[in-house]
Amino acid sequence: MRNALAHVSRGQHTVVAAAIRQVFDQPDRQYAGETWRRVADQLRPRWPKLTDLMDAGELDVLAYMAFPRQHRTKLHSTNPIERLKKEVKRRAEVVGICPVRASIMRLIGAVLFARNDEWQTSNRYVVVAAFAQIGEENIDPILSRTTKAA
Repeated sequence: MRNALAHVSRGQHTVVAAAIRQVFDQPDRQYAGETWRRVADQLRPRWPKLTDLMDAGELDVLAYMAFPRQHRTKLHSTNPIERLKKEVKRRAEVVGICPVRASIMRLIGAVLFARNDEWQTSNRYVVVAAFAQIGEENIDPILSRTTKAA
């Protein structure tokens, strides 16, 4: 969103951001892709650089839609990665100087190993069983545009 809004004047940020946010409210990848292209077409006359960016980045931006719905809000945020990087940095600063590359690799490996153990046992950020649904057609009936006849 920051990259997209960099191509728009500050006064238009709210309008453009609202238009792009429509994409992320869609129930599945197909509808999100259609909405992405429709929004890009609406913005094309006024902001051609923005729409060039949108055209080039559609697959990357919507890649998270291939995962189960319950994981999507967690996947489009980089907060867990940033938190992990800060923890590694904090632990490395305590040590100060690492004499050889192997020692810093051991330290970082120990931090990552400890975090992995923590996540495996107690702090479930995502439900592992839901990964079995990847690739299946899962449309939320509330958000779906189509209704099935009974």
